[in-house]
Amino acid sequence: MERKYNKNLIANAKSLRKNMTKEERHLWYDFLRSYPVKFRRQAVINKYIADFYCPEAKLIIELDGSQHFEDKGVEYDEKRTEFIEQYGLTVIRIANNMINKQFKEVCEYIDNYIKQIVS
Repeated sequence: MERKYNKNLIANAKSLRKNMTKEERHLWYDFLRSYPVKFRRQAVINKYIADFYCPEAKLIIELDGSQHFEDKGVEYDEKRTEFIEQYGLTVIRIANNMINKQFKEVCEYIDNYIKQIVS
């Protein structure tokens, strides 16, 4: 298996951190940033960059815009998830419209998931 960390993607990850989508900013600044279990944003996982990564819970959270629901996007995401899961990580995908319309419920879902994993 290839190494989990790819230093060649660091510059891109830093750029993505500076240019987060409004949904990423909302989830980060209004929930994950101050969450008791540490999250990293735009974390490099081998050849991919995960939106949010919680090492303690072995959890990746991906926020998905409309392109992720087109055939090519779905196929790409399936391969990406399968690859990332080889590292013992779980990927949770959340649609951007859920962040915009049901933010409280999204936060509760993440919180409940982590509480089941991290004791």
